[in-house]
Amino acid sequence: MQKLHDPSLVPNHNLRHLIEQWRQMGHHFHPEYSTTIDPLLYLKRNLESPHSTLQDKLQTLEKIRVLMDETPSKTPFLLQIGFLPLLSQLLFGKLDPQFSRKDADFEEKLLSCILKLIPFGEFQCLNMLKEESKLESFLVLFENGSGMMKQNLCRLVGAISSFPETRELCAMIGRNHRFLQVIDHLIQQNFETSEAGIEAISALCCLESNRESLVREGLINGLITYILNTETKERSSAGTAMTTLEQLVGSERSGKEALIKDPRGVKAVVKMVFRVSDHGGSESALNSLIMVCYESLEAREKAIGAGVLTQLLLLLQSQCSCRIKSKARTLLKLLRSKWDEEQ
Repeated sequence: MQKLHDPSLVPNHNLRHLIEQWRQMGHHFHPEYSTTIDPLLYLKRNLESPHSTLQDKLQTLEKIRVLMDETPSKTPFLLQIGFLPLLSQLLFGKLDPQFSRKDADFEEKLLSCILKLIPFGEFQCLNMLKEESKLESFLVLFENGSGMMKQNLCRLVGAISSFPETRELCAMIGRNHRFLQVIDHLIQQNFETSEAGIEAISALCCLESNRESLVREGLINGLITYILNTETKERSSAGTAMTTLEQLVGSERSGKEALIKDPRGVKAVVKMVFRVSDHGGSESALNSLIMVCYESLEAREKAIGAGVLTQLLLLLQSQCSCRIKSKARTLLKLLRSKWDEEQ
């Protein structure tokens, strides 16, 4: 079927739009399509209508959530009729964003549905956050929202960081002072939300420019605090935090300086050298120590004072990989050779 290039052939533009939609369906069109799509369009109209009450919209979002959980095969239809842009617009589209507790439940349900839809595509609509007013709405929610809202916004940042189409937005968020200050507070003060914060910071590190911003805004100190606070917790993102710290130390000279300058910095990394439950963190800790100890006498003294030699010997006797053991030996040789040079 030929595409309708000439508007004069169909004077009714709504009819043109419907015919174009039908043409694009091609062989996907089937008799049951209307039966599937009509109830979804009804839900969409409920959310769009200015006459729907807040309670009506909450009930509609709950129906959408249940639908996606119980009948995931219908999720692509939600995307097809534009649910993701609509939900994103409802959440971030306030021209004069003011945080209101009475809207909190509605906003949390909106974000929950957005996160369920994103893996299926159409995520380019998230680029609406590049608009100043919508980014402001995002920041207001992140600063004032509940713990669940903060966790889910961190997950949204993780999703944004993973798509090439939203890479520019990832860079905008990664250099936003307000966002970085809040997330730094999250990972240091609130363990309930700190793991999501660690994952978001790790995701932002996909861009070199973001690493510069993270170091400049003091996130290395936040990562150090998180690592030290998770020593006694069985489940944590300490390994991810250590990997992120390694990236920041490796990409920025100021990152090395920040790690050494923090009185707890080298000590925190040394404690990650031997963690039975997380040899991934061990490798990142070794890499970080090799980088800072090669250049700094102060770092070497702090590492030895924090017990790195004992940690390395324990690691060498463990069942970790040959690669990790090789790096442990490299660090031992480095410490010994530098010690000999200084005598």
